[in-house]
Amino acid sequence: MIATTLRQLPGVAAAAFVMIALPAGASADDASPWDGDAHGGMRLIAASAAHARGGDVRAGVELKLAPGWKTYWRYPGDSGVPPRFDFAGSQNVKSVAVAWPAPHRFSDESGTTIGYKGDVVFPLRIVPQDAAKPVQLRLTLDYAVCEKLCVPAQGRAALALDRAASSHDGTLADAEAAVPQRAALGDGAPLAVRTLRREPGDLHPRIVVDVAAPQTPIDLFAEGPTPEWALPVPEPVDGAPPGLHRFAFALDGLPPGGSAKGAVLRLTLVAGGKAIEVAAPLD
Repeated sequence: MIATTLRQLPGVAAAAFVMIALPAGASADDASPWDGDAHGGMRLIAASAAHARGGDVRAGVELKLAPGWKTYWRYPGDSGVPPRFDFAGSQNVKSVAVAWPAPHRFSDESGTTIGYKGDVVFPLRIVPQDAAKPVQLRLTLDYAVCEKLCVPAQGRAALALDRAASSHDGTLADAEAAVPQRAALGDGAPLAVRTLRREPGDLHPRIVVDVAAPQTPIDLFAEGPTPEWALPVPEPVDGAPPGLHRFAFALDGLPPGGSAKGAVLRLTLVAGGKAIEVAAPLD
């Protein structure tokens, strides 16, 4: 449960919060009402029916945070919990795929975390049970919002995805464009993860990654093959070949009984407003 997990976060507040109304567009037919409090809120937004792809239905979860507050990516970094999406109770829904826009790094005295500030939209791709019938989407979202304190939050939303037209098509297109594109390790493209290698370390092996990026700022995030892996956040280091950038991290944080043998890491490279995702075998 999120309330249990949040006990591990630094500075978790135990107080209850009074729900307040969030402004503008709360009852539009192409969006659900906002559900939130003074720190942030969430809603569902729909795409136009004409923008469906291959029989799938497009929508999004919009999360708006108060100035100075943040929430977490699917891998939160040194501390925190990722958002949890529960679509139980939806009607005419076979599956829902949640996409994650490229995140940002946040560093303070408690460590390095990965997530979002301001306004973020998670694109959804819904496969209906029957493409000829409308979809009724219901969502319970458990997430955390943090400033100096971290507090658990829960939002609920429901939306009929049967709109012929929507005012959110541009917002959803921008959110989809912010999702990292899949690329291959060793790709020669201008934005690429060129090499990954393992080196001996003091306590744990050291993973060294060389990347190419035509624009700055540049950042790299690493995830293990399962959510139970808690890898350190890669840090920039010197020594890259000319024209490349180098990151390194210790191969630490494996789950009990876990093995790096045969493991494939997921690397997310973000640079200049573009991002890619690369599957990188350790062996």
